[in-house]
Amino acid sequence: MSSLGHQLATSVLVVGAGREGLRAAIEVAEAGVAVLAVVKRTAGNLRTITARGGFGRAPATSSRGDTWERHAADTLREGSLLADPRTAQVVAQYAGHGFHDVGRHSTGLDHQGHGGSVRHRSADLTYRLGAFDGEYTGVEVHRALRERARQLAIPVLSSVYVTQLLVDDRTVFGAYGFDLVDGSHYVVHADSVILATGGHTRIWQRTSSGRHENTGDAFRLAVEAGARLRNPELVQFHPLGLIGPENAAGVLVSEAVRSEGGVLLNNRGERFMARYDADRMELGSRDSVALASSTEIKEGRGTQNGGVWLDVSHLPRETVLTRLPRVHQTLWELQMLDIAQDPIEVAPTAQYSLGGVWVRPEDHSTDVNGLYVIGEAASGLHGAGRLEENSLIELLVYGRIAGRAAAEYSAGLTSLHRSQAAVRAAEADVNRLLAGDGDQDVRALLRSVRRLMTEHAGAVRDEAGLTAGLDRLDEIEGRMWYAGVHIDIGGFQELAYACDLRSTVLAARATLECALERRETRGCHHRSDHPDADPDLQVNLVWSPVTGVRREPVPPIPTDIAELMQDVAADAGWPE
Repeated sequence: MSSLGHQLATSVLVVGAGREGLRAAIEVAEAGVAVLAVVKRTAGNLRTITARGGFGRAPATSSRGDTWERHAADTLREGSLLADPRTAQVVAQYAGHGFHDVGRHSTGLDHQGHGGSVRHRSADLTYRLGAFDGEYTGVEVHRALRERARQLAIPVLSSVYVTQLLVDDRTVFGAYGFDLVDGSHYVVHADSVILATGGHTRIWQRTSSGRHENTGDAFRLAVEAGARLRNPELVQFHPLGLIGPENAAGVLVSEAVRSEGGVLLNNRGERFMARYDADRMELGSRDSVALASSTEIKEGRGTQNGGVWLDVSHLPRETVLTRLPRVHQTLWELQMLDIAQDPIEVAPTAQYSLGGVWVRPEDHSTDVNGLYVIGEAASGLHGAGRLEENSLIELLVYGRIAGRAAAEYSAGLTSLHRSQAAVRAAEADVNRLLAGDGDQDVRALLRSVRRLMTEHAGAVRDEAGLTAGLDRLDEIEGRMWYAGVHIDIGGFQELAYACDLRSTVLAARATLECALERRETRGCHHRSDHPDADPDLQVNLVWSPVTGVRREPVPPIPTDIAELMQDVAADAGWPE
């Protein structure tokens, strides 16, 4: 690769142009500060996500208990006492502001009911006012943000893979990357950087993430810059991910199937949830159903392909076609499967990274001066369990806060950090990868890591499996040095896979080591050899390759919010 390339400069660099990245970039632009967004996908391939349930919003006052304090209490309860109380307070207090922000740029959201939003009750919320647009909330929010970004003429540099953040004296000053099409270099100088590139669910075989998303690159970029990870072992597995076909593995089946009476069966035809949650059966929490399915599979009662059966064939055909039309159509298109008469093969699927980069609750800044991390790449809000509705509102709240903080940081600088040595090191790193001509196939190594994570660190874990996983990871990491990178007419995707491999290995190591340390069952984290919660492990596990795993206390919960934390009745309702 030639050392000649592109030199760019901006005040704030946003890495990632999904919803959280766009929201941050909009805040910077509206503050009158120069901003540039960089994304490794092509501009026409920016994936949107369909989310049912919308996002929660609690008004400042309410006669019915729908307060921000209640929202914060629900968040902390769902997080099994590992969520950061200060972060939960910030999200709850500014949820209304986040709703108002996106509402300014959208006419597609449903604004009915009290306070301009629709009352929406779900199983994991005591109370909530939800602003939602049926099954298309995520799409509509993304559309509104993209339209606002277009109005502000925010530049988006697409097809550029960021390989390294540029750091001097623990202060970020930009990023280094390459063009996925022609391989040319990019050096982007920036006063501050906002990472918004997702979590690490792609390091498992089955994931609801897109093909090139959530590979753990935010974890690696932040850690190599000098930041730390918090609770990377906490990952939410959805119980209803498709097993095939290969191009659709991990696609989620709507929760509506369970709420309409779908049953889960093992290879013996047993409705196995009776052994795990006889009261709620298939209507148990996602974590409990994922645990039950994983246990059945692990103990040899799964399907030949490593799943379980989700069956609605006992329901009247008219019910299936009228109540589950999208599920019926999707399975017919993907598998030529008529769910009205045949069961669906599903398995627990990595859905959401609850842990991530260690950030401060005030503004999502990190240990590195000028570096901010938002969205699924960050940690703090969810603890060991996630309110579904918080995912959208979190990115709107902290996209705004981090964007403003990055803009103010840039405006307040009295001197600029620059280091040619750091730039040369980043360039040499990419060139070293590109020169690799060993006999190890990069994509085969990636698949090996995903297999070991699925086998040893899935929804159910134990000491022996995690230890074996670390041993296998050591072996794969040794083979990485002999990987070959081959550029062809299709571009530099092989080089991107080599970078993905490094991110995947780092994220896998952090996950395995922290999962080994967390010898308890809490929220989404299930240790079959430690089935109960351990009060001594009501702590955050903070990881870096230098210090390994360290325990960090969770800040105390304010008394008024603690008093509101209560269990929700089993019949509280079920979100589709």
